[in-house]
Amino acid sequence: MNASSGVKRKVMDEQIEAAIQERAREGMLRCAAAFRVAKELGVTPLAVGKAADALEVRLVHCQLGLFGHGERKRIVEPAEEVPPELEQAIREGLVEGRLPCATAWAIATRFRMPKLHVANAAEKLKVRIGPCQLGAF
Repeated sequence: MNASSGVKRKVMDEQIEAAIQERAREGMLRCAAAFRVAKELGVTPLAVGKAADALEVRLVHCQLGLFGHGERKRIVEPAEEVPPELEQAIREGLVEGRLPCATAWAIATRFRMPKLHVANAAEKLKVRIGPCQLGAF
């Protein structure tokens, strides 16, 4: 790595940190806000998650309902039923027995359903979701 790329990385890290601090409330940053930071700055969600961790800012309100939802922590609950085509998409998306967060999001987009519905279906199928795109789990 040359000196120029090191300076660019430092500037970008500072921009990410500033954006996190601007959006954080009481030491917490919502998942959706973290993704907005990533999109606005053209960085990976993982870079935002790592910066939040370094700043000791807690990530909350996971869009899949897996963490950061007050006293209950998780709001994901097993779906009553999982349509066969949704089950197939979930099972086809497994990596080492787990459904990556990014794949769960893609399935939600494909089926035009809320992300939480995909997580609820995965819960019903006893499929664990991970890794998190922000690095939270």
